[in-house]
Amino acid sequence: MKFWNSKLAWLMLAAALAVLMLQVSGLDAGSPSAARQPNPAAADLPGFTAMAPIDAHAHVYADDPSFAAMLKRLNLRILDICVIDDRDAFSKALEPQRGDVLKVRRITGGRAAFCTTFSPYGFEEAGFKEQTIRQLNHDFSNGAVAVKIYKVMGMEMKNKAGKWVMADDPAFEPIYQDIAAHNRTVVAHLAEPDSCWQPPNPSSPDYGYYKEHPEEYAYAHPDWPSKASILAVRDHLLAENPRLRVVGAHLGSMETDVDQMARRFDRYPNFAVDTAARVPYLMLQPRAKVRAFLIKYQDRVLYGTDLGLMPGENTTAALRHWREEYLRDWRFFATDEEVTYHGKQYEGLKLPQPVLRKIFHDNAVHWFPGIVPGK
Repeated sequence: MKFWNSKLAWLMLAAALAVLMLQVSGLDAGSPSAARQPNPAAADLPGFTAMAPIDAHAHVYADDPSFAAMLKRLNLRILDICVIDDRDAFSKALEPQRGDVLKVRRITGGRAAFCTTFSPYGFEEAGFKEQTIRQLNHDFSNGAVAVKIYKVMGMEMKNKAGKWVMADDPAFEPIYQDIAAHNRTVVAHLAEPDSCWQPPNPSSPDYGYYKEHPEEYAYAHPDWPSKASILAVRDHLLAENPRLRVVGAHLGSMETDVDQMARRFDRYPNFAVDTAARVPYLMLQPRAKVRAFLIKYQDRVLYGTDLGLMPGENTTAALRHWREEYLRDWRFFATDEEVTYHGKQYEGLKLPQPVLRKIFHDNAVHWFPGIVPGK
């Protein structure tokens, strides 16, 4: 009997040690077994999915079935945005990107809404107004819910007299009036982050971008208009077109201070912003201030990412990045968990559920009528 008890004790001890070793190996994030373990939150994002989320700023030009499957799995919709920029090979013209976006809309069963654009470069040519309005109206009849205007206005284009062309140039005014008359919305990416006009700073969220794109780095081009002048033009456009809904992309290029956005919201009821590629700037500001701002102006901020998918891109890797970004952003807005960005920890905002519902769904429905068919 004594021998049996001793043997049983040894067996129990061995089993306990085996369980402990399994637990320790599971905590080893660098081990192959840990790498194979799925992250249920990252895979399913249950709270995010329950919002019927709308990513109000994306660029998808690849009609890949796995992308469509991800949208369906996450109960997700996107605003799929066309851009014209003659400095970029893919974006030089409306085609083929417009055709690509329409293919994405079809393969996703309408979960990818169409945001068109127009080329501003011919604004001094005869017939520019008529041709542009004709093209936009054709796109509206084909389901476009919005129109993108881009930072080439104010940061690249000059007229024949050598002066900078801004977004409030009189040549564009009939176009804005037509967009408003069709109850469509302008997505305005005007200006860039403050860091674009500042010396290189490795701690800036956009340091890598301007290192890779020196042609867009205003600091290296001191003759370019100031950011303040570009935003003043944007504000003038809002004041001159009170019937035109405008969503300022990338926090309206006022990313470093929510007070700047608040002043515009108070002044221009036709203005909202999306968070595309600028959520880290909210992390960098005082938590209590950002949280109070989002609660007060809960009707004026739309969730967006600026994520993309290009033809020929590795879709598996791209969609992994999409899920990781959605998970990070959802944790930041919806929980008080620590969120890691550039090796630093930031406490989540834990916004009330009604506010989350507006930021992740309702505001996109309001500011982009038709982004959800039938609404």
